[in-house]
Amino acid sequence: MRVERESSFASELLHSTTRGRLSLADHALTTELVMGALRWQSLLDSEISESSSLPIAKLDLEVLTALRLAVYQLRWLDRIPSRAAIHESVELVKCARKHSAAPFANAVLRKISDNLFRHNVSKSKIAGTTAEVISATASHPLWLVKRWVDSFGGETAAKICEYDQSAPVAAIRFRHPDAEKELRAEGIELGRGALLASAARVGRGNVSRTDAFAEGIAVIQDEASQLVAALVGRGQTILDCCAAPGGKTAAIMDHNLNADITAVELHPHRARLLQKLLDTQPANAAQRKIRVVAADARDFPFAEKFERVLADVPCSGTGTLARNPEIKWRLRPEDISDLQERQHAILQSALNRVAQGGRLVYSTCSLEREENEDVVERALLGHSSFRVVDCNLELEHLASAGELVWPDPVSLTRGPFLRTIPGVHPCDGFFAAIIERTG
Repeated sequence: MRVERESSFASELLHSTTRGRLSLADHALTTELVMGALRWQSLLDSEISESSSLPIAKLDLEVLTALRLAVYQLRWLDRIPSRAAIHESVELVKCARKHSAAPFANAVLRKISDNLFRHNVSKSKIAGTTAEVISATASHPLWLVKRWVDSFGGETAAKICEYDQSAPVAAIRFRHPDAEKELRAEGIELGRGALLASAARVGRGNVSRTDAFAEGIAVIQDEASQLVAALVGRGQTILDCCAAPGGKTAAIMDHNLNADITAVELHPHRARLLQKLLDTQPANAAQRKIRVVAADARDFPFAEKFERVLADVPCSGTGTLARNPEIKWRLRPEDISDLQERQHAILQSALNRVAQGGRLVYSTCSLEREENEDVVERALLGHSSFRVVDCNLELEHLASAGELVWPDPVSLTRGPFLRTIPGVHPCDGFFAAIIERTG
């Protein structure tokens, strides 16, 4: 309900203090139900619409949400009896003070349950590579799938959507030599990182409930996000333009123990949370020189120049739909143009903060060209003092240093840019461009 009404993010709500009081089993079930209902929302609504005497638009949100939860359980979960899923969702309708709608909800759900049983309906599979088939069977907006088919081809678009519909494996970054040992001692099963030697992947267990996580010596961070931070490299003065929530800032900080780092965040409350995160130091860390500034990256309140700059700009987030499925139902085509203007302004401002010989990494977690290549190309028009550095060269350096373990580094790039693709690579979709100041 809060995702729908307040534009909240489910992943943040699920890890809030309120949900933290749930048992591990109940928290896991809550997560499964919420994320599953969001991932498959359009298909769930189609099922409901076919069995309802009222159009979806006429249903109260409380009733529709309860129906979605039930249909998700009926279609996708095997361990919850149909009668239990129906009963509990009808009770939810009553608890929401929609008593008059309870018989309606019961009738709709029993009809759906009968149809699923009679026709032996199973989990949907993507049975084609056209945008229409992918959209219908993978529960993604058609306009978004069409973009991916045009940009990446039908087969890759299908892989993206298939990845989005599954719970992604959690990746870990260690901030202390003892972090892995502590996590294993607390019952967390870990495997090797798929992209980076410094990363680990969670096989079983809830890392966010461990002491190692609470102490800040192990953090949850997608491997593609870790890779972007690694591309920033080493420097004595570093600027992170859009720093919150702080995952990349912390990674940069851990790779540059003696650097002066300035982390800029637009919203003061997020800047305070960022400061709290960065103050959580591993026990063996040297004293870091960190400055958190609440400011607009389009108009920095300082004139310094930096050896390394990260502009990880606000974006559509279409590369993170496996973790944030609500994005695909909120996003509109016109939003991408609006975001592009803001991204261009931030990048132009950030370029002015790069020192002679310094480098800037521009990054997004978007799959859309307008937010990626187009922003970089537009920003560099008329700028003879900057050049794009081929990411392939940087990935080769990381591989030779033993940091990058992905067996096919070239597949991580598109032209001179970093381009990870969900489903093709075992991580979120990220874009990064390395820009160097030559004059």
